[in-house]
Amino acid sequence: MATPLTDQERRKQISVRGIAGLGDVAEIKKSFNRHLHFTLVKDRNVATPRDYYFALAHTVRDHLVGRWIRTQQYYYEKDPKRIHYLSLEFYMGRTLQNTMINLGLQNACDEAIYQLGLDLEELEDIEEDAGLGNGGLGRLAACFLDSMATLGLAAYGYGIRYEFGIFNQKISSGWQVEEADDWLRYGNPWEKARPEYMLPVHFYGRVEHTSNGAKWVDTQVVLAMPYDTPVPGYKNNTVNTMRLWSAKAPNDFNLQEFNVGDYIQAVLDRNLAENISRVLYPNDNFFEGKELRLKQEYFVVAATLQDIIRRFKSSKFGCRDPVRTSFETFPDKVAIQLNDTHPALAIPELMRILVDVEKLDWDKAWDVTVQTCAYTNHTVLPEALERWPVHMFEKLLPRHLQIIFEINRRHLEVGAMYPGELDRLRRMSLIEECDPKRINMAHLCVVGSHAVNGVARIHSDIVKNTVFKDFYDIEPEKFQNKTNGITPRRWLLLCNPGLADIIAEKIGEGFLTDLSQLKKLLNFINNDAFIRDVAKVKQENKLKFAAYLEKEYHVKINPESIFDIQVKRIHEYKRQLLNCLHIIAFYNRIKKDPSKHFVPRTIMIGGKAAPGYHMAKLIIKLITSVGQVVNNDPVVGDRLKVIFLENYRVSLAEKVIPAADLSEQISTAGTEASGTGNMKFMLNGALTIGTMDGANVEMAEEAGEENLFIFGMKVEDVEALDKKGYNAKEYYKRNAELRQVIDQIGSGYFNPKEPGLFKDVVNMLLNHDRFKVFADYEAYIKCQDKVSDAVQINPKEWTKTVIRNIAGSGKFSSDRTITEYAREIWGVEPSDVKIPPPNEPRP
Repeated sequence: MATPLTDQERRKQISVRGIAGLGDVAEIKKSFNRHLHFTLVKDRNVATPRDYYFALAHTVRDHLVGRWIRTQQYYYEKDPKRIHYLSLEFYMGRTLQNTMINLGLQNACDEAIYQLGLDLEELEDIEEDAGLGNGGLGRLAACFLDSMATLGLAAYGYGIRYEFGIFNQKISSGWQVEEADDWLRYGNPWEKARPEYMLPVHFYGRVEHTSNGAKWVDTQVVLAMPYDTPVPGYKNNTVNTMRLWSAKAPNDFNLQEFNVGDYIQAVLDRNLAENISRVLYPNDNFFEGKELRLKQEYFVVAATLQDIIRRFKSSKFGCRDPVRTSFETFPDKVAIQLNDTHPALAIPELMRILVDVEKLDWDKAWDVTVQTCAYTNHTVLPEALERWPVHMFEKLLPRHLQIIFEINRRHLEVGAMYPGELDRLRRMSLIEECDPKRINMAHLCVVGSHAVNGVARIHSDIVKNTVFKDFYDIEPEKFQNKTNGITPRRWLLLCNPGLADIIAEKIGEGFLTDLSQLKKLLNFINNDAFIRDVAKVKQENKLKFAAYLEKEYHVKINPESIFDIQVKRIHEYKRQLLNCLHIIAFYNRIKKDPSKHFVPRTIMIGGKAAPGYHMAKLIIKLITSVGQVVNNDPVVGDRLKVIFLENYRVSLAEKVIPAADLSEQISTAGTEASGTGNMKFMLNGALTIGTMDGANVEMAEEAGEENLFIFGMKVEDVEALDKKGYNAKEYYKRNAELRQVIDQIGSGYFNPKEPGLFKDVVNMLLNHDRFKVFADYEAYIKCQDKVSDAVQINPKEWTKTVIRNIAGSGKFSSDRTITEYAREIWGVEPSDVKIPPPNEPRP
C-alpha cells in the first residue's frame, strides 16, 4: 500500500502556493532567528517547539503589519463607504497558515523552516484554534472577513474577545465531557490591544425626561477594550481589521465599598463586570435567555456603534467639512450587517444615540437607522428565535425598552391597512403579549433594517412565505436571498494542496479568486490522466487521515473503505440518529450473512452537543456505544468501522474534509437554513448524500441532481405529512429491518450493562419526533445501497462524478456571496485595486 506524501516531498513539487525566491528564504530565516533570540528566548538552547511557532508567527506578522497600516491609510484618504459586520461569533480556527498563503509566503516559509531543521506542519499544529463560535454562523463570519479583504472592501468585523471559546469536547466512557477552552493561555501573536480606543458601555440606571430630551442616568459603567486582528486578502496587499471587545472594570468600580472598609471585596467584584467577555455561550440554534447573554449582546453593540460614529466624524474631511457633523450622509458612508438577531440592539442603540445624544428628530433618526442596518436570518427553528423578557430589559436597558416600545407603536400603524385584523397585528408586533411579555428580536430586525436576507434560496423562500410572511406582504422589496459560501483559500488551497495543484495544472490559478472557473474542469471529464490524478489525491488524503486516526484514536481503519462522514453540531434536526440507524442496519446485514461481499465503510460522526441538551448528549453516547459493539465484532472485521471524531473544530475539519468520500447532509427538509459544510465537502471531491434542504438544493442544480445522492421528503412533503399527522409507529410496524434496529436500541443490545439507557431515544423516535426520522428511513437506506453499488460497480465513474461536483462548486465561494451583499445590500462595488506593498513607494 502506498504511503502518503510527506510535506517535504510535496514541497519539491510545483505548487500553486508559489515558488520560493531565495532572497525571501534568507530573509525569513534571519527574521525567524531574530525573533527567537530577542523577542522570545535569550538562550537558543532552551527553545521549545512553542517558541519556534511564536518565532515563525512573529516573522509572518512582520509582513502583515506594513500592509495593515497602508490599507488603513488608504481607506482614510479614499474615504470609501465602510462595511461593519456585527457578529457575536467569529469561528476563525488557526491563523498562521492562512496568513502565509494570503501573503504568498507559504513556500518561502516552508523552505526556510526546512533549512533550519524544523517541520512546518508540526509548528502549525501548535497553534490553538480561535474557537469564538459554535458552528456555521461563526464560521460564515470568518469566511466573509476573508472574502471582504480579498475583494478590497473597507470592512471591519466586530465581536467579543471571549476569554474562553467553544468548550473542548472529551469523550469519557462514551459520553461528552466539556473542558474550558483556555485558548489565550500562551498568548495570541495575531492580536494587538488598542487601549487608546477603550470605550464606556452603560447598564442599568433609570431614564429622566427633561426639557432637553431623555437622559439615561445612574448607570453602571463597564469599559470595552478593543483587540485588533489583521485580516489579509489573498495576494492583494489589503489587510482589514477584526476588532473584538474585551470587558474591563473601571478603576473606581464598586470602590465606594472602600468607605465601609471592604476594599478587598470591592476589587474582587471587578470580576462581575469583566465576566461579560469571559465565555462564549455554547448553544447552536437554541436561545438561552440569560441576563449575562443580553449584556454580551448590548456590550458589543454599544462599543461598536461608538467606534463607528467616531470614525465617521473624524474621517479625512471630518473637522473641516460640515457634511461630517451632519448625519444625513451616515448611510452613504456606513453599512451595518447584523449576523442574525444577536446584534439586534444596534437598532435601538443607534436610535438612542441619534435622538438623545445627537438631537435628531425621530423620523430623521429612524430613516438613517433603517438605511444603515441590514439583517441576515439564519434559522427558522422556533426554539432558536430570540425573545427577551420585557422585565429584563426594564432593569438592564431601560432607555432601550422605551425606544423599542415607540418603534413598535409607530410600526403598528400598519394596522390601518388591515382594519379589524387584530390577529395580524398581534403576529406582527415587536412585543409578544404572553406571560411574561417578550420582545421578538427578529421582528425588531425586520422593521429596523432596509434589507432582510435568508442564506439559501429555499430558506429565503420559507422566510418570505412563513416566518415573516406578514412583513413580506407589506414590504416585499426588503426581502432578498444571499446563498452562503466558503473561502476557497482555506477550504481548498490550505487544506487540500494536492487537489489545488492538479486543478491549477489544468486550468491555471484564476479559480482561487474566481471559483466559477472550476467549470472548465468539465473539459477534462474524460481525460484518463486527470481522472487518475483526482483519485490519487483522494487516496493520499485518506491515507494521511487514516494515519492520523491511528495515532490519535489507536484504531486501524481500512483506507480502501468508503469514508462516510457527518461532521456538524449534534442536533435532532441534523438527524445524526438517521445515520446511526443505517449503521445498525448495515451491521445487522453483515451479521445475518457474514460470507456475503459488502462494500467496506468507515463511518465517522463528529460534533459538539450543547452542554444542556440532553437528547444530543444521548445521541453521542448511542453512537459511541454502537461503535464499541461494531468495532469489536470479529465477524465484521474491517468491513464496517464506526468512529466518533472527538472535539470537532476548524483545524480538524481541515484534515477530515479532504479525506471524505461521502458527505452526509441529511436534515429534515425545511430545517437547515443553508449549511456550509456541504459546500466544503463538495469542493474537496466528496459526493453528497442528502435531502433537498438548504444549499443542497442549489448544489444539485449546479452539479446536476444525478451527481448527488438525493433522497427523502421535500419541504412540501413534510408540510403534507404535518397536515395529515406523522405517525412514527406506522413506519416501525411496516418495516422489519427498522423494527429490529429500534428494538436493539431499546433492549440494551448496545449497552447490556445499562439496558434502559436509550429508552428516551426510542420514546422520542416513536412518539414525539419533530424531525420525522422514520419517514425518511427507507429512502435513506435505499440511497445508501446506491452509494455502495456506485463505488463497487464503476470506481472510474465515481471519480468522474467527483469531478462534476468539483466543477459545479464554483457558485459556493464566499467571494460570490460577498459580491452580492456588496452590490445589492451595502451599495458598494468590490475592487481589484492592489495596494502597493510596504517595500514599494506609494503612488
